[in-house]
Amino acid sequence: MTDTPDILVIGGGNAALCAAIEAAEAGARVLILEAAPKPYRGGNSRHTRNFRCMHDGPLSVLVDAYEEEEYVADLMKVTGGKTDEGLARLAIQSSQDCLPWMEAHGVRFQPSLSGTLSLARTNAFFMGGGKSLVNAYYRTVEALGVEVRYEAHVTHLELDGDCIARVDFDHEGQSHSLSPRAVVVASGGFQADRDWLARAWGPAAKNFLIRGTPYNRGVVLADLLGQGVASVGDPTQCHAVAIDGRAPLYDGGIVTRLDCVPFSIVVNNEGERFYDEGEDVWPKRYAIWGRLVAAQPDQVGHVIIDAKSINLFMPSVFPPLRADSIEELAGMMGLPAQKVAATVAEFNSACGDTSGFSPMELDGVTTTGLTPPKTNWARPITEPPFYGYSLKTGVTFTYLGLKVDERAQCATDRGPIRNLWAAGETMAGSILGQGYLAGFGMTIGTVFGRIAGKEAAAYANAA
Repeated sequence: MTDTPDILVIGGGNAALCAAIEAAEAGARVLILEAAPKPYRGGNSRHTRNFRCMHDGPLSVLVDAYEEEEYVADLMKVTGGKTDEGLARLAIQSSQDCLPWMEAHGVRFQPSLSGTLSLARTNAFFMGGGKSLVNAYYRTVEALGVEVRYEAHVTHLELDGDCIARVDFDHEGQSHSLSPRAVVVASGGFQADRDWLARAWGPAAKNFLIRGTPYNRGVVLADLLGQGVASVGDPTQCHAVAIDGRAPLYDGGIVTRLDCVPFSIVVNNEGERFYDEGEDVWPKRYAIWGRLVAAQPDQVGHVIIDAKSINLFMPSVFPPLRADSIEELAGMMGLPAQKVAATVAEFNSACGDTSGFSPMELDGVTTTGLTPPKTNWARPITEPPFYGYSLKTGVTFTYLGLKVDERAQCATDRGPIRNLWAAGETMAGSILGQGYLAGFGMTIGTVFGRIAGKEAAAYANAA
């Protein structure tokens, strides 16, 4: 692209690509600046697996119906009501139209997985995972004539009154400036900047792992917030999952998640349970466990499970520790053996009738007289061999972001910024005040990416 583009899209993941597609199809000339090298393009979207979708009846691979009010209720439960309900309903209502749009732009779906991810009614799974979705969209933008520059690091957006006047970026060892008609920011949260995480969380954050891309460092977010662009969200709130403690510091992705918690007990370094492992089905509650583990000594948790439950969940990438006794397993995990044995014995004695055990649904098989209780799937841990995993907090993306309206437009306290829109994780805090719902990040990114692209194109075409 020899001339300044009509629309500059900052970021290279799902939201950015949806925006670029919509803008290009509206006739705008679009440039994408992606910070990652080409093999790592796509941001956190590379690691995703599915898209949570409202539908009034069977739709593509989705069965039955998942109507608006149920979807809203699910979101309200995990967020504790901390959401902008208007924007949330916009995302939910729009998701039904997004799925066929995604298919029309190269995304392929497959039936949902079994086990603890029984989401055939609510979530459409990508055939080939998030990497295939990302590649499909890049093929689409290439066909539409969109230019993409990889390893392009945006350093500054110059806000002049109510307009972005200039964008500065570094590429191939040189500094560049552009003055596009419109800008869409879709460059994610700040979770890969561990110093920023530590400023928000305190020293505990140094023990966190970053599940997603190492390129989401919040540079654009910090630059805009520093110029008075309206923010939303709490810097300590994020999509944080309890993942395998042996995962890499960055970019471990979805495969490092452990789905065994509902069928286990989880103890801290002192050998004590600290939360109800059976509170709800895993897709609705897995994202709270990152914060729960973060609150424990050394930000570590430990899963203990027995032979009768080891095959009830998605297999782990790293094999679990294995021992013939609870005491031996505790020793292998570096835990006080007698305390762990006492905790397991107390749990076992609190378990009652397990004849109603049903791993695919809330079964009401609960403990009695135990604090904290286990309210579903409570079976004694008695059948050797015994297995153990370590858990650490894995941060996917942060919720501090750019506040947007229903048009995905950004603003200052003086009013809207005429040519700036945001989509994806960089504005997800507008809807996610806390907690997470499986597949909902892709819903937010797809819906608001499309909106941002359309709005930016309408503005650019009229300018």
